[in-house]
Amino acid sequence: MRNGMYRDDRTQSKGTVLVFGATGKQGGAVTAALRARGWAVRALVRNTAREEVGRLAATGVEIFAGEFADMASVENAMAGVDGVFSVQPNSGSAGSGIADSEEVRIGKRVADIAMQSGVGHLVYSSAGIISRGKTGLPNLDTKIEIEEHIRSLDLASTILRPATFMDLFTLPGFGLDQGTFSFFVHPDQPFQAIAVEDIGKIAAQVIEHPGVHAGRTIEIAGDELTGLQLAEALSDAADRCVAYHRFPDELLEGNEFLRRNAKLFEDGRATGNANIAALEDEFGLLWRVSDWLAGPGKPALQAALTSDERPLALR
Repeated sequence: MRNGMYRDDRTQSKGTVLVFGATGKQGGAVTAALRARGWAVRALVRNTAREEVGRLAATGVEIFAGEFADMASVENAMAGVDGVFSVQPNSGSAGSGIADSEEVRIGKRVADIAMQSGVGHLVYSSAGIISRGKTGLPNLDTKIEIEEHIRSLDLASTILRPATFMDLFTLPGFGLDQGTFSFFVHPDQPFQAIAVEDIGKIAAQVIEHPGVHAGRTIEIAGDELTGLQLAEALSDAADRCVAYHRFPDELLEGNEFLRRNAKLFEDGRATGNANIAALEDEFGLLWRVSDWLAGPGKPALQAALTSDERPLALR
């Protein structure tokens, strides 16, 4: 450790990228993809003593101590980098403890600092659900405000809008331990999904080719399937029958947040707008849900199958 950061002096890189959320799913996937492509990566973390931070440092990632409450630490971590991957904590994520206004403040300030620091390219991870405009859900509409601010700056930027994360299909509490899976779509309704590994893969390629991607807003997904097809994929991967059910009306009627999300899926606003064939032409093959469940998603699926957490739809 040196000057408050870990460093691997043996790193031979194409440049340096500051990745926010590097200990989380999206940021972690971007970090791994960038390192695999020969980029040096910096990560801003609140607690450098955490085990996952040590693992990051062991792969050659520079660890900068800091947090969003101290924007001077963000400026320090961003000094001299070539690119930034920006993703913010969100009030819709369990345990985030962040207000919607704070997400907007952080997202805008990160972009401002990137411009002031002379960063060559900012990649912001937004959400596919906002592609048709405001949703009426504050924790989603925050991203519209951040997107608009980024576009207003004299800063080369690319906005990625991921579809539903495949990780949702392996979470405890959705009924897998009882042989069911419940979600927002009707059984025969198609919707899109993406693996976080593919978010990392796409983001790394976007960062590597700013001349091609700067100024773009890219809807990203790796697969499109119905609720019934998801049940088939889950059943095959679990080696047991898993039935699919849309969240019951009585649950939705009693929970405004779930009800409004379900309406967005029913209207098609949240089901995804990505051109998957075009994405694969540009970025290479992407994970299909069935293959992901049998591969990277398998450990989480097995854990969910044995979880004793009550199904979400029965709470």
